[in-house]
Amino acid sequence: QVQLAESGGGSVQPGGSLRLSCSASGNSFIINAMGWYRQPPGKSRELVASITRSGSSNYADSVKGRFTISRDNAKNTIYLQMNSLKPEDTAIYYCNADALAIEPVRRYIYWGQGTQVTVSS
Repeated sequence: QVQLAESGGGSVQPGGSLRLSCSASGNSFIINAMGWYRQPPGKSRELVASITRSGSSNYADSVKGRFTISRDNAKNTIYLQMNSLKPEDTAIYYCNADALAIEPVRRYIYWGQGTQVTVSS
């Protein structure tokens, strides 16, 4: 019912910036919250940042002050502005959506396919 499409990944030098985008498509649903997770090589997936429909956001301690999550509810799209990137930020970044279908009401959690972010010199 909902598909997530990530974009904006790439390779940058330490200290550089990237902006990730994730758009949710479908119909007859409401997005309660969306967020970004990442999975570094050889490590488990972890929350990077999330944002609710009302605009409340939270961040992992490792990215506070460097990353900013934002959203456009009309477009069901979220963004992750990543500044002052470090090599340890290298990971596959996944978009996540907590969605509510309507008529009948049902909760779903969706994942994007991921976009690679590589930070190296």
